[in-house]
Amino acid sequence: MTDLGADIVVVGAGNAALAAALTARDAGANVIVLEAAPMAERGGNSSYTGGALRIVYDSVDDLRTVMPELSDEEIRTTDFGTYSANQYFDDMARLTHYRAQPELVETLVAGSRSALAWMRTKGIRFQPSYHRQAFKVDGRFKFWGGLAVESWGGGAGLMDAWYRAADVAGIAVHYETRATALERDDKGHVVGVVARRGGQTRLYRAKAVVLAAGGFEANAEWRARYLGPGWDLAKVRGSRHNQGDGIRMALEIGAMPFGHWSGCHSVGWDRNAPEFGDLSVGDGFQKHSYPFGIMVNARGQRFVDEGADFRNYTYAIYGRSILEQPGQFAWQVFDAKAQPLLRGEYRIKQATRVRADHLDALATQLEGVDPNGFLETVRAYNAAIRSDIKFDPNIKDGRCTAGLTPPKSNWAMAIDTPPFEAYAVTCGITFTFGGLQIDRAARVLDPAEQPIPGLYAAGELVGGLFYFNYPGGTGLVSGAVFGRIAGAKAAKRARSGA
Repeated sequence: MTDLGADIVVVGAGNAALAAALTARDAGANVIVLEAAPMAERGGNSSYTGGALRIVYDSVDDLRTVMPELSDEEIRTTDFGTYSANQYFDDMARLTHYRAQPELVETLVAGSRSALAWMRTKGIRFQPSYHRQAFKVDGRFKFWGGLAVESWGGGAGLMDAWYRAADVAGIAVHYETRATALERDDKGHVVGVVARRGGQTRLYRAKAVVLAAGGFEANAEWRARYLGPGWDLAKVRGSRHNQGDGIRMALEIGAMPFGHWSGCHSVGWDRNAPEFGDLSVGDGFQKHSYPFGIMVNARGQRFVDEGADFRNYTYAIYGRSILEQPGQFAWQVFDAKAQPLLRGEYRIKQATRVRADHLDALATQLEGVDPNGFLETVRAYNAAIRSDIKFDPNIKDGRCTAGLTPPKSNWAMAIDTPPFEAYAVTCGITFTFGGLQIDRAARVLDPAEQPIPGLYAAGELVGGLFYFNYPGGTGLVSGAVFGRIAGAKAAKRARSGA
């Protein structure tokens, strides 16, 4: 076994991992990053995201601390609104059915904007998320859902910037290096990582280890075991390399499994997308404009309230709803009135799309769907719409259906104006919610809630933040916030000679 060494070894190479690595490097630590993927697939799930980041901001001046390029014209023509710490905390509590760990949520919320301000010092740039989170009404953009910021170039641009910063800082990234076990001394302290690289087993000795290797979403066997029947058939939105290695290694040395192990972030994903993410498409296979149309299953029936809330508060749970339908698929249906509101992902050439000038013709093109059931659903839906209520895409407008099950609570528009379009979707899993228990200092805990000396964690493999659902844009921010904490605490331990 070949021995290598550093002050800090970081397992994983996505957003959380590089936040930890660069923070530790800033503190003077020598850092090695272990990445299971080859260089062409580096970056974990972070590379596949749209790059949205949910932060606290009480004014445009707060936004300018992370987006100083905001022009006076953009500010004049945009209502950015505000998103307070209390709103952030309340959203996390409400969407997770009040199960999210308060101390972790408080840490996430309090550190959200400062994390992005620090990321800017590493060369990472941000911009307003106009094309995803704002509609222009009467000449003015209005942001909704508390989500105004995204990284330049989406997830791919974010990770490119992280890697440039790591290169400048002199951080070594070892690709095609899959961690297999944690090394401990006779006191039970974590003192290194065993990994396979180039057909050889290597021991990377360290004074502290940070686990940031993602969840188990790419592991079909674990998905079926923990999420339940049928989940082994879900498509994976991101990296094929997120097999749960970091979680498994920690559990093997006595870490506490924690959080919602039967829960995950999953979305409506193109039915014919590949089994794993495609970096050339990124998050383009997602289909998130369903609030402006209807979703039907193989029976031609609606099965969710498409307008229950803003898209970024529902999209992470509707993948599960689609997976539960016959054949594990659905069609999203829109008419000409809705098409200008559709996000750019509906226009990619890889989209599974059908189009017709008459509903009868569209019904026959919806592969796997009962056409008569579909036409009856549309008829009943159109007749139930409260057309006396004004439609407004920027607010929860209350334009609903009456006497319909399931209801549509907002943004109900009749499907009556040709041409009609429909898009086939299935379930795409983003990340799993179950993982390791940590404290505010990002230390991994054992079942007695005692820290395992020398072991820290951040990112998707942390349990206790997300249950049932997820506020859009929180994952990357969580990774950055706890990655910074893990890197700082690991570096402090390394300096102390513990």
